[in-house]
Amino acid sequence: MKLHEYQSKALLRQYGIPVPESEVADSTEAAEVAAAGLAEKGYTRFAVKAQVHAGGRGKGGGIKLADSPSEAGELAGAMLGTQLVTPQTGPEGVLVRKVLIEGGVDIADELYLGITIDRSKKRPVIIASTEGGVEIEEVAANKPDKIHNEWITPGRGLETFEAAGVAYALGLEGKTHRAGTAVIKKLAEMFVGLSASLAEINPLIVTGDGQVVALDAKINIDDNVLFRRPDLEAMRDPSEEDELEIAAAEHSLSYISLDGTVGCMVNGAGLAMATMDEILLAGGTPANFLDVGGGASVERVAAAFRILMRAPRLNSVLINIFGGIVRGDRVAKGIIEALPTLEVDIPVTVRLQGTKAEEGRKLLQESSLEFIVAETLDEAARKAVEAGK
Repeated sequence: MKLHEYQSKALLRQYGIPVPESEVADSTEAAEVAAAGLAEKGYTRFAVKAQVHAGGRGKGGGIKLADSPSEAGELAGAMLGTQLVTPQTGPEGVLVRKVLIEGGVDIADELYLGITIDRSKKRPVIIASTEGGVEIEEVAANKPDKIHNEWITPGRGLETFEAAGVAYALGLEGKTHRAGTAVIKKLAEMFVGLSASLAEINPLIVTGDGQVVALDAKINIDDNVLFRRPDLEAMRDPSEEDELEIAAAEHSLSYISLDGTVGCMVNGAGLAMATMDEILLAGGTPANFLDVGGGASVERVAAAFRILMRAPRLNSVLINIFGGIVRGDRVAKGIIEALPTLEVDIPVTVRLQGTKAEEGRKLLQESSLEFIVAETLDEAARKAVEAGK
């Protein structure tokens, strides 16, 4: 689950990490009032920042600077209600519903600090760089020597000397080094405490008087922890998420929208990935990733089909089920019973393998519905792509 910048900064504050004073607004008037409140505290410049789940906002015009509260209001008004297009949104962009009005700060240096999961080492890793304000992928590609990594040992956490080493790698000295070490330790504590999958500060700035402040923040929370963290679940913004992915989650289906034409319904994430690869090798493009899990009941198959059929460019469906825990004949019965309840006007290719697969294929072939039946994955992918044409 992705969080907005204003939500991420609220969490940073809870963990004692310095962030600029700011207030979220959803109208021109609210933005001007927020900036006026900051002006009363001595701020003379204001940042107007679009609150969307996409990076690269500055490149798309989603971050503007104002010299007065009235200008901040005008910039917010021009931003709200528009489709912000950034390198991460695609050409369709995302709707700006809220902006963050933030007091301007004195920037002496910009750094990068982030924590994510290193799956190869099965532990969190701190990623730090002196190249702040730049996407870390660009730094990794163009200046890999500018990246410093420090792994966090599960159960022990980040030791002070390890945090201090990261701060030295960022070139911090004296009181700024001590402040940086504290921020790094607190970010590691927050990452573990929230069960986050990403905690990124870019840029982490050093001010003219040596303070270390999180100028931007991005936090992603592992969905699997939300059942026991209703406080984090309440931060979810469904308007920023794919509507089909939300619908799939309601039926405990793992679904990710793609931009292809062949819909995939598969049991098992690894098999789903292999199915998408085979579709590409056959000259087609997958419209989605959809894992129905170990059970393929009539209800789950029907729900999966309803979601599949809403894909905008769909011209074919490929059902690829491996009967391990679930029996192939039961899957076939579920498909046969589910389809008449839906409006499916495109070809459906079915490949069953494993337990009772032969019996399942026979049921499909003898049904009154027009299925394309295949035995191998390669055959199924080729037939599905060809049928879609």
